[in-house]
Amino acid sequence: MLGLMARKLGMTQVFDETGSLVPVTVVRIEPNVVVAQKTEEKDGYKATILGVDELKKGRASKPYAGQFQEVAPLKIIREFRDFEREAVLGDKLGSEVFEGIRYVDVTGISKGKGFQGVVRRWGFGGGRKTHGSKFHREPGSTGQNTYPHKTFKNRKMPGRMGRERVTALSLRVVKVDTEKHLILIRGAVPGVNKGLVVVRAAVKK
Repeated sequence: MLGLMARKLGMTQVFDETGSLVPVTVVRIEPNVVVAQKTEEKDGYKATILGVDELKKGRASKPYAGQFQEVAPLKIIREFRDFEREAVLGDKLGSEVFEGIRYVDVTGISKGKGFQGVVRRWGFGGGRKTHGSKFHREPGSTGQNTYPHKTFKNRKMPGRMGRERVTALSLRVVKVDTEKHLILIRGAVPGVNKGLVVVRAAVKK
């Protein structure tokens, strides 16, 4: 597995090598600092812990700062199992990691939509739009009458929509700009602009 943390900057359009107009999402690879290494002998599995966004001096509590032995405390840390690139404590990894990789998976927190009804949240068809219908966007019956006279778990109901961990699989990499630490990914990726996303080499490609 090969992955790094990045910031989603937004969407734009570029022309590819065939002259076709391609919609792309621009993500900026933050300097990913190697915080720690986990080994099979000590921890039972192999992993690399990366961090981004350095904390201001004195803002980290003693227990939190104790994780950072050779680097300054970082705001966000993530663990990547079976990291395929050799790295030592203190190394800073950037967009050069993705040179030669054609497809990536992007994980982020989706945009929050607030409290929504079943038509928008689950795609219900709704009732008739005719005069006197009185049933347009309601969910309809949710329980049973005499037995078992209750509403089962996991029934599709109105509620909060979005703000969930989402992974977009097998997105094509259009361009990697190592000077500006940017990656242009075809299509849309989860999350808000300036939100944190995890970009990794595609699992299914």
